[in-house]
Amino acid sequence: MTAPSKTATGELISTDPRTGAEVARFPIADAATVAETVDRAREAAQWWAGLEPKARRSWLLRFRAELSRRAEELAGVVSAETGKPTDDALLEVMLAVVHIDWAAKNAAKVLGRRKVSAGLLGANLAATVEYLPFGVVGVIGPWNYPVYTPMGSVTYALAAGNAVVFKPSELTPAVGQFIADAWHAACPGQPVLQVVHGAGETGAALCRSGVDKLAFTGSARTARTVMAACAESLTPVTIEGGGKDAFIVDRDADIDTAVSTAAFGAFGNAGQTCAGVERVYVVDERFDEFVEKLVATSKSIRGGDDDGANYGPATMPKQLQVIASHIDDALRRGGRALVGGRESVGETTVQPVVLVDVPEDSTAVTDETFGPTVVVNRVRSVEEAIERANDSTYGLSAAIMTRDVARGRELARRLRTGAVAVNSFLSFASVPALPFGGLGDSGFGRIHGADGLREFSRPQSVAAQKFAAPMNLLSFERKARDMTTVRLMLKHVYGR
Repeated sequence: MTAPSKTATGELISTDPRTGAEVARFPIADAATVAETVDRAREAAQWWAGLEPKARRSWLLRFRAELSRRAEELAGVVSAETGKPTDDALLEVMLAVVHIDWAAKNAAKVLGRRKVSAGLLGANLAATVEYLPFGVVGVIGPWNYPVYTPMGSVTYALAAGNAVVFKPSELTPAVGQFIADAWHAACPGQPVLQVVHGAGETGAALCRSGVDKLAFTGSARTARTVMAACAESLTPVTIEGGGKDAFIVDRDADIDTAVSTAAFGAFGNAGQTCAGVERVYVVDERFDEFVEKLVATSKSIRGGDDDGANYGPATMPKQLQVIASHIDDALRRGGRALVGGRESVGETTVQPVVLVDVPEDSTAVTDETFGPTVVVNRVRSVEEAIERANDSTYGLSAAIMTRDVARGRELARRLRTGAVAVNSFLSFASVPALPFGGLGDSGFGRIHGADGLREFSRPQSVAAQKFAAPMNLLSFERKARDMTTVRLMLKHVYGR
């Protein structure tokens, strides 16, 4: 397996991680090219923001239709650059399309001008708030879900009235180009969505290009670098920095469902999911049953580059070293591998690994592995499971398995995460109205839902005087009686 490379002529070449064959090549955008792209976007942003909301909705729905019609083609490109099965890629495209549809149809309602109460002191005022576009939004996307994840920023930024300059991962440039080309096919003539290609240098140039906001998805380490570059110009950022998500199995859980859900969450997409299942905490009395069934299920799951494989190879070659180091640390610290082990890390693909009895301070528990491995540890109670789940620098999402859904909701409130799935895995991602994002090393800000639309908007408050105020307090000519009224209000209205 080979990583994407640069040619002597300044081209970025993406390769198929299954075969090493070239998929596509694109010119690398230097700082000057990025700046020119942002300048074009600035002009397009004026046109786009000036449209009536219904017109933007219409263009976005055309974009949705274009991607839907070409979904199989796009899934093929995703599969070629990431190595994931085509069906998995198609489901990713479907999720992205669902979010385009929701953002297009709800932007006007969420962001439009609305009246708010002016209160006692503002009785003579008409108070309103609305959410206006920033202008140009830069988006730096990941490679693991190269359609669904960046489109959570791209789509909502567009729906909020911004133009977008998108830098896809250097591992998946053809996917990013496909998305931009689909936009131009649906909305020709205006560069409202443009793409620039390259690695870290291009991303840094985008941070410093004068965009009005930047959205980044990637590792927490790279996120800090992005934030530092954006801080030079006080460019606001939205960060999605990964996770080390916990999966909690309570004593009343349906174990068969819990096993099936955990296996898919841990091994699906070769474990390359920021909100994937990496830590499982099982209440003592159900631990042996859960582990026995998870071991049996895991042995039936296989990664590979053929059509019959459940998942594909690692997309990023250097991640194999991280996965191997986490397995080594877990075993060295006293953990046991019930399925697989160090030998599961092949040249391109990692086979499923199930680890138990791993110390909580092992890197296999504390750091994001991003591979098809899972740590399963025994806990005395669900309270201990929540305590361990929260003992992490990450805070993206989690899952709770319990037959009592109401109890599951209450337990969810005690988790230090941005999202929780009860009796499912990643189900919140399929609900467009739900915001997604985390805290700590998982970042800040939200995509999706009303919060995602507002994330790419700037609120503007307006207080318009309808008639002269009975008391003019904001004046050097205010009267003594007016201050007497203020004192009475403080004492009798607000002081009780």
